Amino acid sequence: MTTVQDSVTMLDRNIRHTLRSPDTMIMTIALPVMILLMFVYVFGGAMRVDGAYIDYVVPGIILLCAGFGASTTAVALSTDLAEGIVDRFRAMAIARSAVLTGHVVESVLRNLVTSAVVIGVAVVLGFRPTTDPVRWLGVAGVLAMFVFALSWLSAALGMVARNPEAANGFTFFFMFLPYVSSAFVPTSTMPTWLHTFAENQPVTPVIETMRGLLMGTPIGDSGPLAVLWCGGIAVAGYLAARWMFQRRTSS
Repeated sequence: MTTVQDSVTMLDRNIRHTLRSPDTMIMTIALPVMILLMFVYVFGGAMRVDGAYIDYVVPGIILLCAGFGASTTAVALSTDLAEGIVDRFRAMAIARSAVLTGHVVESVLRNLVTSAVVIGVAVVLGFRPTTDPVRWLGVAGVLAMFVFALSWLSAALGMVARNPEAANGFTFFFMFLPYVSSAFVPTSTMPTWLHTFAENQPVTPVIETMRGLLMGTPIGDSGPLAVLWCGGIAVAGYLAARWMFQRRTSS
């Protein structure tokens, strides 16, 4: 029970930091919105997909938004370590795991909010999901699962980095993976070698699951694959983050 209370305290601390740093929220939202505008109005006319291109591309933009938001966990943790805040926490009677849990849960909540804003902008631009309340809950669940997994992986990378700048660089691939997936174009249009990678990387099944839930298209085996990928990444990230955190705070 003490661990839960400590985690809630750390969560409250991180939420307050986010609210006091609006530039972080603005950038987390502005970047995906700009990319959405670019793909819909600049590249959209050249894209050939079933239905309106904005309906196809929005799930990918949401995942891009989530990946960017989750990557900030690495920078936040690295900043705490660099500024000595974690050393102060060690002198207090709190669970060490609460520091990591607070950052990860805050990341999930923050990214759900920013993703909702991006979806709202997309609706204004013409996005028309054909879904129901139950499927909307499914979309939120898949998105939360994806952000949760990436946030733990990001936390582990934040422990590896020696400074916030390096932590930011380590998470670059979070922004890269959606581009090599079915986020913006069907994978069938890619060269064979790239198509194979795009079909078998973690982002594609998550996007296809969200697209199916939002647009009422078949999900197939994308749902189970998304759960397996997210679960595996979350477990690996959690174990690595806990181990690295204990190493860096044991001296």
